[in-house]
Amino acid sequence: MRMKFNKSSQLVLVSAASLLAATLVTACSQFTETLTVDFVYVVSSKAAGTNNYGNIDVFEINSESGRMRTIPSSPFPSGGRNPVAAVVSADYGSLFVANQYDNTIAQFTIGTDGKLYPYTTVNTPGIYPVAMAATKSDLFVADTYEPLPTCSTATPCPGALGVFPLTAASNTAPATLGSPAVNASVNGTYWPLSLTGAQASDVVAPTAVAAVTPSGANGATYVFASAYDSTANTGYIFGFSVGSNGALTPLSGSPYAAGEHPSAIAADPTGTYVYVTDFSKAEVLGFSVAKSGASAGSLAPLTSGNGGSNAFAAGNQPVAIVFNPSYPFAYVANSLDSTVTAYSVSNGKLTAIAEYATGLQPVAMGIDPSTNRFLFTANFLGNNVSGFISSPADGTLLVSQDSPYAADAQPVAVAAIPHNGTGGGVQPQ
Repeated sequence: MRMKFNKSSQLVLVSAASLLAATLVTACSQFTETLTVDFVYVVSSKAAGTNNYGNIDVFEINSESGRMRTIPSSPFPSGGRNPVAAVVSADYGSLFVANQYDNTIAQFTIGTDGKLYPYTTVNTPGIYPVAMAATKSDLFVADTYEPLPTCSTATPCPGALGVFPLTAASNTAPATLGSPAVNASVNGTYWPLSLTGAQASDVVAPTAVAAVTPSGANGATYVFASAYDSTANTGYIFGFSVGSNGALTPLSGSPYAAGEHPSAIAADPTGTYVYVTDFSKAEVLGFSVAKSGASAGSLAPLTSGNGGSNAFAAGNQPVAIVFNPSYPFAYVANSLDSTVTAYSVSNGKLTAIAEYATGLQPVAMGIDPSTNRFLFTANFLGNNVSGFISSPADGTLLVSQDSPYAADAQPVAVAAIPHNGTGGGVQPQ
């Protein structure tokens, strides 16, 4: 039987063919393009698996909705017990995780798909690491105690900083950790965070660490560690300049008074100002960084805060602070209130914009490095991650699609890298 086709049948066939072609193009696009703009690493401290390790959840962020979704094979073991901190290398090729109970830093190489591959593990110079920071050339770690036989939880002693020089990445190997820098004054690989005079016996514990390279400071790098004097219930910032071999030299006037109980520390994108959150007093304290002269790198309290002080109001028990690298806004996570406070930033002054609800007890926070538009918090008691989209115009936050996102138990740290596909971000210079 011979079939006959009229003009309308031909139109139907042409339309069907066009639809099929469009479908094939769309399907191909799904394989060659992606809306993933970043990979976010959320470290959870609660023991998991046969080795009692913590876990690392890996999320991908959708560039349109901000929605965070775990990648295949997630989570990954943290490489040690009770992980407490995480940081990525400047080339975004490695993730470093500090595992407190093992006194170790586990290094993972990062695949193009965001997956983690164990690379090496080293011991920290001191006892019980609590925080880390990284530059292109060095990894800094703050330990709860100095590495002395007399130091323990039963007989606590002051904390310490250690420095691992980083070798440059190559085609065959990632940036790797060299031998810890040596402090000749103690004949060891650590720099004590201790006081002098009548307070020499006080127990000073580090709480956070930040590396700062101020604009216009001729490439000088400084590292600042916030610390809590539990003996006197007083806070400090210890400041050091960083030598070419990683060795640290105390800055003029260090340590600097910093409220009652500093809990987190960060610098603005230009390195002109340094801020710490005060856990006890519900404040953010601001300091200016000297850029030249004999006092280069030293800190001086700002006078643009409440009543001409250097204090800016925060929520209850603030524990994390981040600055948007592209826009003049800062964000503080308030653990007791389960909120994030947004601020505008002008000449060092923080002006509160609004507060936004998170999951229960946010303890860590980050901003995506591709667009600087997506903010996320790790919520310790909520066992989840809250996602937000920040407005480049006014710094306000909008909850990301389907937020919050389930994580492993008791998340404590976050880090992120840009995706290298079509949603990829700006690589470091």
